[in-house]
Amino acid sequence: MRFTVLAAAVALLVTGTPAFADPGIPRIDWQACGQDHTGFDCASVKVPLDYDNPHGATTTIALARKPATDQAHRIGSLFINPGGPGGSGVDFAFSAGTRLSANLQGRFDVVGFDPRGIGRSDPLHCFASEEDLTKFFEGVPAFPYQAAQERPFYDRYRSLGPQCLDDQPIARHMSTADVARDLDLLRRAVGDRKISYLGFSYGTFLGATYANLFPNNIRALVVDGVLNPELWSSGRQVESDRIATKEEFREFLRNCDEAKCVFGPQSEKRWNALLASVRAKPIQLGDRLYTYDAVVNAAIGAMYNPNSWPSAASLFDQLSNASAAVSVAAEPDYDNGFDAYNGNVCADIEFPHSFEAYRSTARYAAAGSEFGPAWWWGNAACANWPVNADRFTGPWHTRTSAPVLVVGNHFDGVTDFRGAQAVNRQLAGSRLLAYAGWGHTAYGRSKCASDHTNAYLLNGTLPPVGTVCPANPNPFLPTAAAAPEPLYQPTRR
Repeated sequence: MRFTVLAAAVALLVTGTPAFADPGIPRIDWQACGQDHTGFDCASVKVPLDYDNPHGATTTIALARKPATDQAHRIGSLFINPGGPGGSGVDFAFSAGTRLSANLQGRFDVVGFDPRGIGRSDPLHCFASEEDLTKFFEGVPAFPYQAAQERPFYDRYRSLGPQCLDDQPIARHMSTADVARDLDLLRRAVGDRKISYLGFSYGTFLGATYANLFPNNIRALVVDGVLNPELWSSGRQVESDRIATKEEFREFLRNCDEAKCVFGPQSEKRWNALLASVRAKPIQLGDRLYTYDAVVNAAIGAMYNPNSWPSAASLFDQLSNASAAVSVAAEPDYDNGFDAYNGNVCADIEFPHSFEAYRSTARYAAAGSEFGPAWWWGNAACANWPVNADRFTGPWHTRTSAPVLVVGNHFDGVTDFRGAQAVNRQLAGSRLLAYAGWGHTAYGRSKCASDHTNAYLLNGTLPPVGTVCPANPNPFLPTAAAAPEPLYQPTRR
């Protein structure tokens, strides 16, 4: 920050909010989104690019809302975030707003917004075209799994910093702290005295940041699929990542054997053999070549949603039986999700700068499980990318004006249960709601967790202390076919 620590501390003690000049409340001019999104309103507003200069340059924030259907009993606006970082809250509102509105008796305007630098909100672009993005990924694996791949991977990702920062003001103002400040301006713009918020995955880090910056502005705040902000903001998330996916994947294998799924009956033995085989030589399946990193990423992807476990087991069974050959990898589609993910993460977190540090941490990550390096190596994009001056790194311990509801799954391979426990300890008066099952996030997946979340958002009713929602049936059994789909399917935190 460009003001003294002492002055900031005094202002925070007096007001309970960050010591920034008031930029004024933006006016939202809602308009119908058009025939592709009937029943939704859209808008865009200008917010300060730099809150240290609140009346200077601006950036644009795009919004979408599903208006409350019960206007007579309308509570206010519910702001939602789907995670990422890099996820579009506007698209999330379009895909989940109607369902969420119905769950909450039509008493909220459900409002999604694209955080700064993402999607429709003055998006950060590190590449001139889709073709340039495709070229960036050519010749490097999803993560390095052989020693000879490590340095080329590091050099490629390290080049992103100067490339993304070049002549793009938004690139230097994408910290989560600034997104939280935008969110509080949006709260004021919709006329809510205090905020109602539902955030998933990375959205829990945004929620925790907001709660610590604006503790007196909370009406109801839910974080589901929780990152420990102390680990995330310090770059130590790998401590969790190297274990969390392994724990849920072991449950995948155990449930597979229990249900006699196609990858069983000795699924752990087959998995280890598959990894050894594909590490030695890629496996051809149909018109696609599966390398070691592709197989590990397929396993990580399956951990987001247990409803996909049977199809994942079928893939692993086919790969185990397939012969190796050579082919060309599929090209990725281009949007700014990759750019935005790195723009936000590198703004928030001070990662190492040397290749030796990345290689050393990768060894530590690999010691936890085969999934550890897959989570770690992408952070090399931040090796030559300076953090934002206005980022928030704690302290994370505060008491909010209303208790926060913290929701965590016992076996979440993306944001493990220990993150939910940590945030429950950090936010005084918060309440922990556990789901004893699998997958990433609980809302919409567990009826019990959904009902408790709805009651809290509507009435402020907290679940009893120690509440644990039972797991859904074994995902490999026919009885699991009726298991509900989660509210959304994220691809990253």
